[in-house]
Amino acid sequence: MAIDKPKKYSYFIGIDVSRNELDFAVQQGGIYLYHKEIGNQAASITELVNEFKNLPKFIMSRAVFCMESTGIYCNIVIAVLKKFKANIVQESPLHIRNSLGNIRGKNDKVDAMRIAAYAYRHRDELRLWVPKRKVVQQLADLSALRVRLMTTQVALKNPLLEQKDFLKKGAASETYNLCKRSLTSIALDIDSLEKHISALIAEDEHLKRLFDIVTSVTCIGLITALQMIIHTNEFKDISTAKKFACYAGVAPFKNESGGFLQRARVSHIANKRMKSLLHICAVGALRYDKDIKIYYERKIAEGKPKMSVINAVRVKLINRVFTCVHQNRLYQKDYKSVDV
Repeated sequence: MAIDKPKKYSYFIGIDVSRNELDFAVQQGGIYLYHKEIGNQAASITELVNEFKNLPKFIMSRAVFCMESTGIYCNIVIAVLKKFKANIVQESPLHIRNSLGNIRGKNDKVDAMRIAAYAYRHRDELRLWVPKRKVVQQLADLSALRVRLMTTQVALKNPLLEQKDFLKKGAASETYNLCKRSLTSIALDIDSLEKHISALIAEDEHLKRLFDIVTSVTCIGLITALQMIIHTNEFKDISTAKKFACYAGVAPFKNESGGFLQRARVSHIANKRMKSLLHICAVGALRYDKDIKIYYERKIAEGKPKMSVINAVRVKLINRVFTCVHQNRLYQKDYKSVDV
């Protein structure tokens, strides 16, 4: 979770993170001081942070450490900085890149300097990083593992199904038998993993309530609910339906300039996996939700493009989820709010 915490920072430290190395660029105010490259190990990071304490007027509470979100490679440096109670900012690499204007060339040192410059330039708007709850981080890791297992299963299974029509029966059977144990093992692993995920949710009262609320919305299944809760950090980091629609790539944006007018389109800058899950939910809602089916047929009769209407259904489902979460209630078709 990121939080707003306005402070007057005096030191801005940009960190370029890679698997084996970390590049630190140190700025005091708008003045660049120096760069240092170290290994991505706890001991090296601790030693360097202790060196920072010798800088003129350096106070940890007045320093901000900014880095790009690069997944697990950030874990060690974040763990060390947390021990020092440092101010940490994690930003999207694309967001930092777009904020810098026209740039040419790159290397690790230059990237660290650019991140430090970004932190200084946006010092009044920085949102400090706060870790997800341990159970939510566990769910995120398990969900990522499930995706990898599913991808492996599909990579093995689909070619076997396709070759039945093109190979002799004996050859197709032989190929299947050679990897049958692998497919069985993967299926068992996926089943075991899903049971573990369900157990984690059941053990946490707040998570269980959230899942009950989200899955009460027609055609929102467990996997979609899991992804929504993980990516919104329990609806804290992304707290409105509009922001989530933008994040999932289903919010339409206008493209106009002077006399040039174009139909509003969704952006390709999105979480594509989340978008595909919402698409499956929307298609299901067309079949099983009477109101949505009527809405879809009416819009099609008006001449609206099919995909545009399906996208509107995605947005409707998102709105339903966020409304129910904010009101802490299960979805009810004919719900009427009571003014107190």
